Amino acid sequence: MEVIRVEHVIKTYHIGQIETRALDDVSMSVEAGEFTALVGPSGSGKTTLLQLMGCLDRPNSGAVTINGHDVARYNAGQRADLRKKEIGFVFQFFALVPVLNAYENVELPLLLSGVKPKERRSRVLELLNAVGLSDRTTHRPDQMSGGEQQRVAIARALATRPSMVLADEPTANLDTANGEQAMTIMQQLNEQTGTAFVFATHDPRVMAFARRTVRLRDGKIVEDGAGN
Repeated sequence: MEVIRVEHVIKTYHIGQIETRALDDVSMSVEAGEFTALVGPSGSGKTTLLQLMGCLDRPNSGAVTINGHDVARYNAGQRADLRKKEIGFVFQFFALVPVLNAYENVELPLLLSGVKPKERRSRVLELLNAVGLSDRTTHRPDQMSGGEQQRVAIARALATRPSMVLADEPTANLDTANGEQAMTIMQQLNEQTGTAFVFATHDPRVMAFARRTVRLRDGKIVEDGAGN
């Protein structure tokens, strides 16, 4: 089943009189259960493509369809509602709420979605156990290592049972061991839940985990194939 389709997308940015075409007629789709890397050097367009997939931005032209919804036409409120239901995010800098503990950070998107207390507790504890943090539920971000914070972020991304999880340079602020652990956990959760994962990276360690690699250069897809 197709989760997202990007068709003939063009995205440009203007700085003064200079126009930069970040994406140039890009088309691709992602199926349920995929574990896909968007790879390329800085400025290749991979982060811009991820932002369009995540409804964080809109293209200048072209279509972005998520589970049958053409989100390129959505206003900001409609995009926010769809993000809440269908998309989980894992950020390079973790983006945890500093005053909340691990349990509360994972619970937050469920509170915002109106999930009942019993179901919230069940999902949060299940996910923290899945990422190996059952003994860290009451710890705040400043009481956890970078690797532990990223694992909390992974659990939070899956809390609402989204169709896909988008990760932007998910290992950039982690050492080798913690980076590989984070990718292994995401790979396992991808297999267990069937949630599609798409991650932007230039890290060969991360590319090695991908079952599909989409390479970008100068705003265009130059290769799309299996593995790294």
